[in-house]
Amino acid sequence: MSSKLKTGDTVRCTFQGLDCDGKFITSQDGMATIKLASGYNIGVPEENLVKTGTYETAERKVSEIVQKADLPKISIISTGGTIASEKDYRTGAVTSQVHATDILDAIPGLASMARFKAVQVCNILSENMTPAIWKLLAQAIYDEIKEGARGIVVTHGTDTMAYSAAAMSFMLKTPVPIVFVGSQRSADRPSSDNTMNGLCAAKAALSDLGEVVVVMHGTTNDDICTIHRGTKVRKMHTSRRDAFQTIGDEIAGTVTYPSLEVSLASHAVKRGTNELALMDKLEEKCAIVWYYPGMDPAILSAWKGYRGIVLVGTGLGHVGTHMVGSIREMSKAGTTFVMVSQCLHGRVCDRVYDTGRDLLSAGVIEGEDMLPEVALVKLMWVLGNSSSQEEVRRMMGSNLAGEIKWRSSE
Repeated sequence: MSSKLKTGDTVRCTFQGLDCDGKFITSQDGMATIKLASGYNIGVPEENLVKTGTYETAERKVSEIVQKADLPKISIISTGGTIASEKDYRTGAVTSQVHATDILDAIPGLASMARFKAVQVCNILSENMTPAIWKLLAQAIYDEIKEGARGIVVTHGTDTMAYSAAAMSFMLKTPVPIVFVGSQRSADRPSSDNTMNGLCAAKAALSDLGEVVVVMHGTTNDDICTIHRGTKVRKMHTSRRDAFQTIGDEIAGTVTYPSLEVSLASHAVKRGTNELALMDKLEEKCAIVWYYPGMDPAILSAWKGYRGIVLVGTGLGHVGTHMVGSIREMSKAGTTFVMVSQCLHGRVCDRVYDTGRDLLSAGVIEGEDMLPEVALVKLMWVLGNSSSQEEVRRMMGSNLAGEIKWRSSE
């Protein structure tokens, strides 16, 4: 039967004695893959399938959203990702294909919280994010705040969301919340986190925050979302709904669910603290180099001509002594090196051991307790906005957007 089926056709089948309805995805070696209404896929023998409908290729229509004029304005800026994804029945995989306005249609309850304006910067999975798109995103956010948005919600794929949140933290001074949100599991799965995350993010965007944050599930249950500062957050698990954690600092707040009550930490930057400013220059010729035992110094030659390199060293911020000569040579040639630690918790201190002191004499800048990806984004921004090496050193060693905590947690 499956030879007459096309991907996306509706079918009925028998599975473990039960009649099931679903959509045909593909077949191989006599077994067909069916997507059930529950969102899960099953494999059944081809002969068990009965076609019940034809796949419609017409573009999905979005229902009309009634906007209440007396509610505060929030701008949803879409970049794509799982929170803005649907099932692609041509491949059986999740693909980013939903426009920003679809999010209002997909998450019931948003329209009762605020007036939403949808802006689409791009429609990509987050592994395809680039510094060039960061510039477009920063400009879009700046424009929406300037036009009166009370808060910004940025929908983003989770894989590189921490990079983008850090980039916006340096590229923008904001008087209102800029809230990044995504989902670990797409809307077609029963365990999807997109609705809860979306509602909590919107509530955070209406709160008294005045900085860039990430809002995602705080536990594996549907009870609370955590607010993370954009320069202290990291994705720590590939698939868990509570994958995002604040590293080396305290969380900036929480949003309970389903009550949607926002609680902010005392250190959270408050609404109106900063005046709006856009500083979107970036030096893209920067890289992260992860040190490992026995690493060949010649590897660094691949980055000759780059203006900045973040070295992810061991412990307090070390690489093998055999690497120091190459680092010194490139540093003299104009490459800025910043050292961070593979440990994530704690801070770099290159004044304890001989290797560290040799690295400092070779021109390496200590990255304090910055996360590697945050140090990379900051280095791009600093090199794009400074005119001298002395200024670069000063700015890299300064706490510009909450990325450096001067007292490390135990």
